[in-house]
Amino acid sequence: MSDRAVEQMAKTVYDDPMMQKFGDYATEAVFGMLWTRPGLDLKTRALICVVSDTATHAWPELKIHLRMARNMGWTEDELSEALLHMGGYVGLPSVREALLVAEELFREMRAEA
Repeated sequence: MSDRAVEQMAKTVYDDPMMQKFGDYATEAVFGMLWTRPGLDLKTRALICVVSDTATHAWPELKIHLRMARNMGWTEDELSEALLHMGGYVGLPSVREALLVAEELFREMRAEA
């Protein structure tokens, strides 16, 4: 993610003691353990998150992981193509929603640049 995105989440999501506990847990369990395992590069791991978020309808997480994937080198076209490819496997309604999330995020990221 970007420093700006992390700061924004700290102010809006993790400003509550309960959510701070969740943030600490997620940092340790996911970023401390899963993202540091050998065998896959970070770019590939980011794409896996985009795919799994789409398949499970995790739209807020999809926005986070799309930003992460863009910052790790995936292009808008590559991510859009990955999402379109999923249409035959997870269904067009999920892919449509994912593309709407991606469109909004890509627009935000272009404005930030």
